[in-house]
Amino acid sequence: MTTLRVDATASAPGLLLRPWNDGDVTSVFEAYQDPDLRRWTVTPVDGHEDAVRWVQTQHRGRVTGERLGFAVLEFLPGTGENRLLGNVVLKGARPGRPSAEVGYWTAAHARGQGVAPRALEALTSWAFATFAADGLERLELLHQVDNPASCRVAEKSRYHFDRVLPAQPPYPADGHLHLRQAPPLP
Repeated sequence: MTTLRVDATASAPGLLLRPWNDGDVTSVFEAYQDPDLRRWTVTPVDGHEDAVRWVQTQHRGRVTGERLGFAVLEFLPGTGENRLLGNVVLKGARPGRPSAEVGYWTAAHARGQGVAPRALEALTSWAFATFAADGLERLELLHQVDNPASCRVAEKSRYHFDRVLPAQPPYPADGHLHLRQAPPLP
């Protein structure tokens, strides 16, 4: 099981990225109570059963290799517990496939603290280290054009704007495509 760690900085907590587990259901449900998160995500989580299905989707994706999702957590000193800050996911990374997609969301209480760019950078570095030898050349990040916060995260994470994509289901608005190329292999 892959776990990624991001060191703390003077202004931001350390992060732990680990696969989703059944103990995360309540935290997922709580995160999805935020109207902003609900606006930008495709899968609705309206109740406990939806949160269970969401976590099960993460499990299935990991088993098939199609979707490698990670809970982004902050360790709470003195409690021995972690608090959910967000989600990052790598979709479609397979041997021989030159591109894969990344995605993320941040819980309302964690926004504006650099969580998304730091978690996305950790996921990006891991993805290239893990899959570049199998042919991964670039990662794609998509977001709706009317989501400037996601555009800032992409730019901070060195995903360069490529082009505008026309709206198509399940996305109701045009989107931005950002790309990040794999570093050269040693």
